[in-house]
Amino acid sequence: MTIFLQSLDYQLCYIIVNGPRMPTRTIDGMVSPKPENEYNDNDFRMLQFNSKAKHVLFCAVGPNEFNWISSCNSAKQMWDLLEVTYEGTNQVKESKISMLVHEYELFIMRDNESISDMFTRFTTIINSLKNLGKSYPNHNS
Repeated sequence: MTIFLQSLDYQLCYIIVNGPRMPTRTIDGMVSPKPENEYNDNDFRMLQFNSKAKHVLFCAVGPNEFNWISSCNSAKQMWDLLEVTYEGTNQVKESKISMLVHEYELFIMRDNESISDMFTRFTTIINSLKNLGKSYPNHNS
């Protein structure tokens, strides 16, 4: 993902990993946040990087991850949350695998569920297991 972000814009990747640069001003040696009515073109450009970075991350994740990160204020918060989510502890990972294996083993078509919806639900389970390092062969040996 980092290489993809860098290929779009290196500053975009920097903002995601390190956080946005908020406009500041220095008065009598004291640095403080700059009021919005004092923003210049460069301030707006730097803030726009955070918005672009958030947009890229929103587009790069699935619906479940989107729900997790949609309330974040910065791309860095989103990135950190996704990193924790995907890298989680082994215990969390094993718990997720266990839950998904249970869903896989008890998988049946639900009442009033279309074949397309059923296939999508099954594919989500299989892909989630694969992303966590658990896969099932196409045949029993």
